[in-house]
Formats: sequence, C-alpha cells, structure tokens
Amino acid sequence: MSRPRSRTPVRAAALLLLLLPLLLAGCATTPAPAGKPTGPAVTAIAVVARGWHTDICLRGEDAGEWVGALARGFDGARFLCFGFGDRRYVVTRDHGWAAMFSAMFPGPGALLMTVLRDTPAAAFGAGNVVSLGVDEAGLRSLRGYLRDAVEKDAAGLPVRLGDGPYPGSLFFGATGSYDGLYTCNTWTADALRSAALPVGSALFAGAIMRQARAAAAAQAGGAP
Repeated sequence: MSRPRSRTPVRAAALLLLLLPLLLAGCATTPAPAGKPTGPAVTAIAVVARGWHTDICLRGEDAGEWVGALARGFDGARFLCFGFGDRRYVVTRDHGWAAMFSAMFPGPGALLMTVLRDTPAAAFGAGNVVSLGVDEAGLRSLRGYLRDAVEKDAAGLPVRLGDGPYPGSLFFGATGSYDGLYTCNTWTADALRSAALPVGSALFAGAIMRQARAAAAAQAGGAP
C-alpha cells in the first residue's frame, strides 16, 4: 500500500497565504549574521519601525555621491530612509486579493525613499527608532548595498517609478524580487548585515527591532 502524501507543504502554503496580508501591509508604506565591525563607529544609522514595515535611514552626508544623488531636488535633506516592497502592491496601490496572492511568488520589487528634513525620531517617534553605530567599512558596504538594490536603466541611471505616497518620497525600481519569504523586513535585515551589524533574517518588523535594540545595547556596553 502506498503511503499518503504529506500535507506539510499544503499546510505551510495555507499558513503563508493567511499571513500574507500582514506581510504586505507591513511592506506597504505608512506616515547569516555578519562579523564584528573592524573599527570604531564613525556615524550612526537608524532602523525605523513603521507599523509592520521597517526602514533603514542614514544621514544625507553619509549617503555618498551615488545614493545621495537620489534625493537631488529635495531641499534640506537631513536623512534618507529606504524600504523595500512588492512593486505591484506598493506602487499601483492594488491591495486586492489577486495582488496579495501573486506576491506569494517572486515578482518585481520596489524601493521607497523617504527624505527627511528632521531626525527619524522626530518623524516617526523615538520609540520606533533604534540608532546603531557603524564604522567606515560598514558604512561603505551599506552604501554599496543600497546602490546595488536600485534598478538601473541601460544608461546606468536609477529607474524611477513615480512619486511616493506623501511629499518627500519617491519610488524606485528594485533589483531584488519580493515574495512571501523575502519581505521588506528581510531586506532591512540584509541591509543591516551589510553594515556588519549582528542581525539575523526575519519576516516581521518586531523581530528586526528586537535584534536592533539588542545590538544597540551591546554597543552601549549594556545587557541586550
């Protein structure tokens, strides 16, 4: 007699489908651990919780020439914040079930850049922001991660998808694909690891923020 097929993959897919609205809501915009840094911190970056979604922010003067040029035309830019999402869901504002189901599978991603004229704490609330020190090597690596994350056209220029959902925000095409297992928060974790910060991958914003706070406590010399 043949054995019945395992229902585990079916159950996993069903669970993912139930969780997908939360994952996508997190990645819609609303108002393997790396090694230790090799040198002293030279600047601070910020991890921001925006509901179910997370952004990573750096100062305008720390963004470097290529990344900083993405904010050209915005006067008084103090911080640039970046977040990742499913292109169809966040750019077209198509939040129907068909769009949510299609996002379970790999599809084009998008980056939202938010330009701040004040600090992330002032913009999003101090309780939603964690500041982390990075050294020069980590900052260079983070710049490279952000540069590589932006889709370019045949001329090497960033692919701009349109204005974001509020003043001071722009959508760019992303080189990475979004799916139910690689979300906005997974992308943020990869960005933090690129800066040599000890953060593991996570699907949800809460897990990212807990790890960021533990890293900040360790940097401050306190208990996580």
